[in-house]
Amino acid sequence: MAEAVKSYRQAQAEETRIRIANSARRLFAGQGYGATSIDAIAKDAGVATRTVYSAFGTKREILSLICDLWLAEAGAMERAQQVFAIEDPAARLRGAANWLTNLYAAGFDVVLIFEAATDESPETKALLRAKLAGRNQVMDAIIESLKAELRIPLKQAQAVYRALAAPGVYQELVDESGWTPAEFEHFVADSLARQLL
Repeated sequence: MAEAVKSYRQAQAEETRIRIANSARRLFAGQGYGATSIDAIAKDAGVATRTVYSAFGTKREILSLICDLWLAEAGAMERAQQVFAIEDPAARLRGAANWLTNLYAAGFDVVLIFEAATDESPETKALLRAKLAGRNQVMDAIIESLKAELRIPLKQAQAVYRALAAPGVYQELVDESGWTPAEFEHFVADSLARQLL
């Protein structure tokens, strides 16, 4: 019986953490990471300020959960595995473009929050570098899986993919110029195929 109560409490605590993270995501996107206080997050989430501190401790920890929720929502790891399973090199590059586009379409606001938070503390910068490193590792591994098919050196090919994946490229084409995510995906896929194969 005690285990059932503990599990229920854990589920409630996790729901509260997610509600706080969702409120923080909205506020960070609308007001900016630095300008958003823990008090404002608590108010938006409908919890006491002490609850936010108890659940997270710092805004940086909230930001970490926001990123984890975004990646889970986008199915980032599952989709990456699907890309690796594609045998045809050109189709794998199209899959890489789809993976990137899906990631951005599921939460480009999170990418922008991360960019805005880079002016914060060294600890926040370290968190952001670690999260970005994970994305880059997946992208680099996708390109490395095509090493035998590449017509340019591996490091160059990986740099091409990372350059196309730069948030500013998506922002310029989709947010600023009105491209659809599908048009962005075709652009990335075509560019990768032209440059790498």
